[in-house]
Amino acid sequence: MKLTILVHSAPYSSQAAYSAYRFTESALAAGHEIQRVFFYYDGVHASNGLSTPPQDEFDLVKAWQALIEKHELDAISCVSSALKRGIMDAREAHRYEKAAANLAEGFVLSGLGQLVDASLSCDRVVSFGA
Repeated sequence: MKLTILVHSAPYSSQAAYSAYRFTESALAAGHEIQRVFFYYDGVHASNGLSTPPQDEFDLVKAWQALIEKHELDAISCVSSALKRGIMDAREAHRYEKAAANLAEGFVLSGLGQLVDASLSCDRVVSFGA
């Protein structure tokens, strides 16, 4: 089965973001294909490369990065949601004259068209968060 994963919730603010990660990990282990993982609204916080949880807590950003790299996943952070929350790649940092970029490696900024495209070409969209 071809799946698109939609993440609405920020890491550490609810169980939804972690559940999205575990579901994606389990779906891949079961042999399903992940068409795209799309981070939207507060879900874009999962792509913040400056996120640093306490050492005794699970690092969801690094976990997503490892999963993205291992399975060559297409991980998109909604560009408008990310910019509103201070998350940007080098191109956007230059465009808005910011001192630095903080988009975590493995994630790409893009628009809602990527979510629509993935939704049209997959069997199911599984959404996490409100």
